[in-house]
Amino acid sequence: MTDDPGRVRMELRDQVAYLTIDRPAKLNAFTPSMTAALMSHVTHVNEEPEVRAVVLTGTGRAFCAGSDIAGLDDYATPWEFGNRPDYCDAIRVLRKPVIAAVNGYALGGGLELALGCDIRLAAETATFAAPEIKLGWIGGGGMSALLAHSIGPGNAAVMLLTGDPVDAATALRWGLVSEVLPADDLADRAAELADTIASRAPIAAQTAKRNLRAAFEMPLGRAIDYERQLQTICFATEDAAEGRAAFAGRRPPVFRAR
Repeated sequence: MTDDPGRVRMELRDQVAYLTIDRPAKLNAFTPSMTAALMSHVTHVNEEPEVRAVVLTGTGRAFCAGSDIAGLDDYATPWEFGNRPDYCDAIRVLRKPVIAAVNGYALGGGLELALGCDIRLAAETATFAAPEIKLGWIGGGGMSALLAHSIGPGNAAVMLLTGDPVDAATALRWGLVSEVLPADDLADRAAELADTIASRAPIAAQTAKRNLRAAFEMPLGRAIDYERQLQTICFATEDAAEGRAAFAGRRPPVFRAR
């Protein structure tokens, strides 16, 4: 195992939590201690009512290069490897809306991290790849399913079967990211978008996130019925009443997550 365990930093600004993967010398490749830190931050964000949105990014030239390959031999058996805590799982259990600000390389598990976010923004210098096939295995953090949902099975097959990188312009064209920006503008745009989401009704935002994910797992009729049930739950909240009152009074709403 490397002597540099890395870290995942969290900063709270207003109603947004900023999570930064910080191991630039190793392209922000994850170690077990970084996974534990990310899981701890996610638990805090889920339990903190004041946090209404999340931004995930990296330091240096990378968003995240996945797992630290040098550390994979530390697992005694394939069973131990398969049951290790997974940083990609941590992102998927975030209940708050999360934006990936992909500042550079998003490789392997780093791509899976980005795919686990609700919205992906990319710097013009960002690069995306599923390179596991070049090393003799495939991704295990949702790579195939999430890629296919995001960019279609054909484009996903190109990435999965070649392992070759995709640049930011191609990622935008395929629908892997929503916006591509100059590198110097990425952080500001992510913050702007997070602030906008944080200003919306938080129960509705978290419900919309859950509904979007459920839509991929249900037949159309069930998905529409589920959406209507969630709409009814939201409609019964104090925030929904506040939204209607604010609309009638022509004033900005004040949402309290109630």
